[in-house]
Amino acid sequence: MANYRLLSALALLLNSASCPAAVSSQTIPAGYYQVATLERVPAEALYSLALTESSKKLPHGVRPWPWTLNVAGAGYRYATRQEAYQALLGFMRSHSLKRIDVGIAQVNLGWNGHHFRSAWEAFDPYTNLHVAARILRDCYDKQPGSWITAAGCYHHPAGGQPARTYQAIVKRHLNRLQPATGVLVSNVVVEPAAGVTP
Repeated sequence: MANYRLLSALALLLNSASCPAAVSSQTIPAGYYQVATLERVPAEALYSLALTESSKKLPHGVRPWPWTLNVAGAGYRYATRQEAYQALLGFMRSHSLKRIDVGIAQVNLGWNGHHFRSAWEAFDPYTNLHVAARILRDCYDKQPGSWITAAGCYHHPAGGQPARTYQAIVKRHLNRLQPATGVLVSNVVVEPAAGVTP
C-alpha cells in the first residue's frame, strides 16, 4: 500500500507542473472509492468513466446520473429509478439488448447483462458501478499499462476511432478531478507493488 501511495504522489508531483488547473474541478464521491478499492481499479478512472457515460447537469454541477438509458445511440435520463425501469421494459420489447446501455456506467445489457440478476438491479448505482469496474479491470488486464486504454476498451472493445474518441473524453474528465489526479491515471501505471494487497 505504501508503494502505491508513493507512486501516486510522485506521479501527481511530476504531472502537476505540466497541467494547468482545471477550470471547474470535481471531487470524487466516496462511493467510487469504495467500489474502486474492492474491484482494484483507480477511483479516478471509474468516476471519469461514469461522467463520460451518464453526465447530467444538476444544481451542484455535472454529475453521473443513475437513471440513464442509451438505446440505439439515443440517450435518455429519467427523474427516478422507477421511471427509468419502466422505460427500459418498453425498450426491451422493441430493441435488441445489444443496443441498450443501462445505469450510471451505461453497462450494455446484451454483452454484460449476465452480471445482473434482473433489469431492476442494473439500475442500482453500486451494483452498476461494480459491474463496470469489473469490465474496466478485465480490459486493463488484457492490455496492462494504461487505464485510459482500458476505458477505450470498456466503450468499444474492438478499438479504433470509437475507442480513441472515448479515451479523449475520459481524459478531459480526469483532468477536471480534484485534486488533479486525473493526469496520473493517464500517464502512469498505478498498480500496487507485487505481493501488496490494494
